[in-house]
Order: sequence, then C-alpha cells, then structure tokens
Amino acid sequence: MPQTGDFKKDIDLLMQNVARLFAYEGNAKFVSILSYSNISAAQTGYDNWDGGKYIYSVYIEIPQSIYLEISAELDSVSKTIEEKLGTFLHKYDDTWIGSVAISPQLIESEKWQQDARDWLSGNGITNQGRVRSNNIANRECDGLLFRSNPEINIYKALKSKGIAFAPLPVFLKGGTEYLRIEPDFILVKDGIMLCLEIDGDTVHKESAAEANARTRILSNEGVIVERFLASRCDTREKAQELANEIFSLLGKHKRNKP
Repeated sequence: MPQTGDFKKDIDLLMQNVARLFAYEGNAKFVSILSYSNISAAQTGYDNWDGGKYIYSVYIEIPQSIYLEISAELDSVSKTIEEKLGTFLHKYDDTWIGSVAISPQLIESEKWQQDARDWLSGNGITNQGRVRSNNIANRECDGLLFRSNPEINIYKALKSKGIAFAPLPVFLKGGTEYLRIEPDFILVKDGIMLCLEIDGDTVHKESAAEANARTRILSNEGVIVERFLASRCDTREKAQELANEIFSLLGKHKRNKP
C-alpha cells in the first residue's frame, strides 16, 4: 500500500482511474476534461488533527476551448472530480484533498498579435461546439470542432463531394420552451435539408428515444434526419462510401418531394 507522500507521485495513475470510472458511467464530459488535461498535485498544507494530515491540491489545466465551455460550472466540475478522486484515498495514509483547481492551459505563440488581429477582423470565429453538454467537442480539423474521429472522416468525405453542409451547427428554438441543440451535420442540396447524426462515436451514449427527442425540433419542421453508426465512417475509405450513400439519399428525397 502506498505510504504518505506518494499521492503526488501517483496523481497520473489516480486520474487514469478516475477517468475510467467516468467512462464506465458514460460521462463523456468528464472523460474529455481529464483526457485532454495536464494534471499535477502538490502538498499545500498540513493539519495536526488526529496524528497529522497532509493536504494536497490537485491542478488540472485544460484546453482553452473546453475551459470556456464549462466556465459557468467550474465549481461543480471541480467538486465532482474531487469526490471521484476521493474514492481512492483509502490507499494513502494521512492524506486529504484540499482542492481541485481547474484552469485554462497557457498557449505560447510567436504570432499571437497577428492571431488577435485576425480575430478582430472576423477570421476564425465559430459558434461551433459552444453548447454546454455532456459531450464536449474536443477535436479540431480545418479550424472546425468535432466530437470524434469518425465525424472528421465523414466531414472530409462530404467536403470532397462538393455539397453544401454545416458541421456541428447551433440551432435555437425560442418561445415558451427554449431549446438549443447541435446536430452533427446539416446538409443542403436541391432544396432538401438533411440532418446527419453519427451515433455511438464517444463514450456518451443515447437511447433511440433520447436521440430522436434531441433532433425533434428539426424533424418537426420537415428536416430529414438520417442516423448512421460511427463504425460506418471509422476509416476514410468507409467514410467515402457513406458519403456516396448519403448523396444518393438526397437524390432520392428530392425525387420523392411533392
């Protein structure tokens, strides 16, 4: 059994297992936070109570895009991680967790001023992946955000087809019941609008009823919703075949349109 003082050395091992517990629960948000983080621990206090307790702080530095997405819930995220980490403290004598501090990672760039000017001029601005959810968009391709590699594969395949489409757009519905969703892709061709959903792409799982409910604000307005398993596009070759199939589906829906 590890002795007092090993907590700092073992923090990576501990967080591996914390992430694994979140994955077993299907909690993709916390798996994303931990899997893209720089994690460290330091002894920040000592208490003489009950023979002495060593107090450690845990520091989690996360990508800035993820930090912005969870900024409104940092306290609850920290508390949830601290509670999960606490399940392993029985292996460490006289050890307390003082705090779990979450902060954005520092990014160093020699051209940061040019990047800032580009942002002021509107270059690189995106509303993608900014909805607080249990499935964080943490992968990037061509300056766009995605939630999985299969999504990136189908994105590249659709782009090669020359079709108009939007990856991970934000849709709002106001009124008495405010709704905000992020479908995986919206495709538009010959007057047909199709919502493409890639299912089973992360540890976050939805039932069929939950998936249908999430896209109902689109299907109720006549948008066609097509769902495919992530295994249909987990390679670039398979993604190209799926893109061909989707292209054919759009043509079929066009022919069947009144």
